[in-house]
Amino acid sequence: MKSKTALVILLLCAVAAAGGAAQKKGKGSKKVAPPDYANTLAILQTDMGDITLKFHYDVAPHHVENFVNLAAKGFYDGTLFHRVIPGFMIQGGDPLTKKPEDPRRPYGTGGNVVDGQEVRVKAEFNETPHKRGVVSMARAADPNSASSQFFIVVKDSPFLDRQYSAFGEVVSGMEVADKIAAVPRNASDRPNQPVHIKKVVLSQAKSMS
Repeated sequence: MKSKTALVILLLCAVAAAGGAAQKKGKGSKKVAPPDYANTLAILQTDMGDITLKFHYDVAPHHVENFVNLAAKGFYDGTLFHRVIPGFMIQGGDPLTKKPEDPRRPYGTGGNVVDGQEVRVKAEFNETPHKRGVVSMARAADPNSASSQFFIVVKDSPFLDRQYSAFGEVVSGMEVADKIAAVPRNASDRPNQPVHIKKVVLSQAKSMS
């Protein structure tokens, strides 16, 4: 009977010690605040200059979260604008463009792959018109196939409205987007000379003057 009582006391002491350690650890650790997506700015640092984006979190929250989270991990750093059409748009965000093109997986077919599966974002079609400067997500025939590729509209394109998920807009650097759209390109609308997104820098709009 005494041995059972002793065992129970030992177990209670162990539980109390573990709880105290966890409490101590909790006090010492800092909580990481979630990103303020609605007030985030993204500066695309390209070979031809900077393009600054703000996001429409109110109408396309999942697309904004997807883009910002990928940018925070450096996903877009070193990718190319692999498709440019003057008078229409410039498209980037394909991770395959970080390496020489593989004919079996041409540029424009890549996305955000996690554990062997491409992450897809459900469509968030909204009332944002695809006017000059709007940022929207590229996709395949399936409306819910957006992953990481995006495009910036350089001319009003109302035929895209409610067909693609607009999730942001350019707030500075449209002249850079125009330059990229105008670069010499081949029959597949691929720039003859690579145009890189060297880095995407995130900041908070409220801290910007």
